[in-house]
Amino acid sequence: MEYSEKVLGHFKRPSNYGRMKNPDAVGKVGNIVCGDVMWLYIKVGKSASGRKKGEDFIKDIKFETFGCVAAIASSSVITDLAKGKTLREALKISKEDVLKSLKGLPPIKVHCSLLSVDALFDAIYNYLKANKKLIPQNLEKNHSRTQKEKDLIKEKYKKWVKLEETIYKKGKI
Repeated sequence: MEYSEKVLGHFKRPSNYGRMKNPDAVGKVGNIVCGDVMWLYIKVGKSASGRKKGEDFIKDIKFETFGCVAAIASSSVITDLAKGKTLREALKISKEDVLKSLKGLPPIKVHCSLLSVDALFDAIYNYLKANKKLIPQNLEKNHSRTQKEKDLIKEKYKKWVKLEETIYKKGKI
């Protein structure tokens, strides 16, 4: 399996890697088939000037990913693509944008680009919901799909999910 230099660069030196203290929202997604798990943290600010004055924007963003080269590289790229964008702009980021930024992924690894987008969208959804803001219909639909996947994982792997959540809350992962 061949990875582009861009993929390998993001894998070896990921942008915005690490847990964020006091994030405004967290997106967490996983893939039951490959086992990748991504946490994406965002801090949201209000734009002070320009055409976007008063709009919520992604002031800071970080990620933690347990997964393969493609999963880590995709997580790194999504943070680069989203940082500084308004939430509205960030919701326009697609897996194709991630793939283009990485100069492609092997076909068997393309799902990692979707997983990174889902993590971003999950964080934005959680932010909007927690702040009682309007949730766009397409984001609601995406959340519904990813929530069904999370529910399947929780049901199938109850013991592991409970252990993982306990360890995560203690800050050990």
